[in-house]
Amino acid sequence: MSEEKKSLNFIEQIIEDDLANGLPKEKLRFRFPPEPNGYLHIGHAASICLNFGLGLRYNAPVNLRFDDTNPAKEEQEYVDAIKYDVQWLGFKWDKILFSSDYFQQLYNWTIELIKEGKAYVDNQSSEEMAKQKGTPTQPGINSPNRNRSVEENLELFLKMKNGEFEEGSHVLRAKIDMEHVNMHMRDPIMYRILKRAHHRTGNNWCIYPMYDWTHGESDYLEQISHSICTLEFKSHRDLYDWYVDQVFNETKLALRPKQREFARRNLSYTVMSKRKLLQLVEENIVNGWDDPRMPTISGLRRRGYTPSSIRTFSDTAGISKRDNVTDVALLEHCIKDDLNKTAPRVMAVLNPIKLVITNYPEGKEEWLTAENNQEDENAGYREVPFSRELFIEKEDFKEEANKKFFRLTLGKEVRLKNAYIIKGESVVKDANGEITEIHCTYDEDSRSGSGTEASKRKVKGTLHWVSIKHAVKAEVRLYDRLFTDEAPDGHKDKDFKEFLNPNSLKIITAYVEPSLKTAKILDRFQFQRLGYFCVDKETNESNLVFNRTVPLRDSWAKKGV
Repeated sequence: MSEEKKSLNFIEQIIEDDLANGLPKEKLRFRFPPEPNGYLHIGHAASICLNFGLGLRYNAPVNLRFDDTNPAKEEQEYVDAIKYDVQWLGFKWDKILFSSDYFQQLYNWTIELIKEGKAYVDNQSSEEMAKQKGTPTQPGINSPNRNRSVEENLELFLKMKNGEFEEGSHVLRAKIDMEHVNMHMRDPIMYRILKRAHHRTGNNWCIYPMYDWTHGESDYLEQISHSICTLEFKSHRDLYDWYVDQVFNETKLALRPKQREFARRNLSYTVMSKRKLLQLVEENIVNGWDDPRMPTISGLRRRGYTPSSIRTFSDTAGISKRDNVTDVALLEHCIKDDLNKTAPRVMAVLNPIKLVITNYPEGKEEWLTAENNQEDENAGYREVPFSRELFIEKEDFKEEANKKFFRLTLGKEVRLKNAYIIKGESVVKDANGEITEIHCTYDEDSRSGSGTEASKRKVKGTLHWVSIKHAVKAEVRLYDRLFTDEAPDGHKDKDFKEFLNPNSLKIITAYVEPSLKTAKILDRFQFQRLGYFCVDKETNESNLVFNRTVPLRDSWAKKGV
């Protein structure tokens, strides 16, 4: 029991305490409540994994509820993308619901609040209301409209609903306490006028409820036991409770929801603000919400991240009561660890130079056996073609090298992966002195796996390669971190875009082994010795496109950043 206690996060401990104090387990119900005003990102994944993870832990239902109270920013496109992302991450909701489902009920409750003298219409400007609100250390002052009669408030609110007033001219405010220590309790706005078509309700409404009024009431209607929010809503909890208190009726809906907060997920070398991510999209700094450099779930998916790697990342990073920044290196570690176990190994050359095996018979070719994944005994083997002329990486050859260089150089031996031991003999150069070809010889008896004495010889270097005759040309997009600064939006005197990484995308032509001709979109591979790559959605019959998910070596660690 003590070991189990140690593994509980603080949200789980709250739930355990509630169960111990009499909350029936069958009353547990959770929800994930995104606003459909953008695509979900890795920060939302933390909330998804938390809420749906609680559902799995306690065998409790979880609702997917869209907070769609602002038609100015919300679209059906975002609703569809969010649903797809949640399913792709491996979770199942009990019900799909929308805050707009409750517009009529919220309106009915609002009429009752007005009749009880707990809400009033205010037609002051937003600037006037802001001045009256006070500061955290100074109480606010009452609006001159605060003591309007019930009849006048009902009449004005009906005119708001019927579209008789302009946007911004009138709002409905809760009548709570302008001297309350919590500024959210100082007569908050409940409704504003927005003459915009809603993606679900069309033009049925021109008044829309504010999030605070909608949030707790939706939880109550759905009988959510634990409403888990990010930390910025902690100061809203008093208001959440006040609103729920106004409508709570134990004989109709007995369970009273409880709001609790955890710190949002912040990730280094990126931004998490939907507004800033939208800016990147609208200014064409990235190629859409699913650009593989974006921290969106759709961007990570396109880059080659797996659902299990994101879930592992969320579990490993954990949840906290305090804001903190998670190192993006942890996310990269999670995908490397996952793909190391599951991704087939293939050979690709990204920066090619021609290598000629001068003593290999011209016109001869052979098919060599290569292991698909040494980490997976069920992955099997494939055949790769070998011939006299190959591509290797330019970086894998030096005409002259010191003793610490274990790749190919003149007079020294290396092994070609799954093939033979070769020895550098000479080079061919162009008029500028650039090497265009490397000539070498091979040990005919050294073929990998042949069982000969020569095949068992140990040499220090092993190179990947692609047979030129059989090579398939591919477009490879080398993605890197979008920002050069660990906290690009953490500088008060600088715009976050000043820290954009000019090398976040490099597009090259590479050569890959022919087995990849049949690769399908989102298939993931390890290009041996280079990194993990994923087939991009823009791949077609005439153009094979790969996105780099993550390199095998952390180049950022080398830079000391």
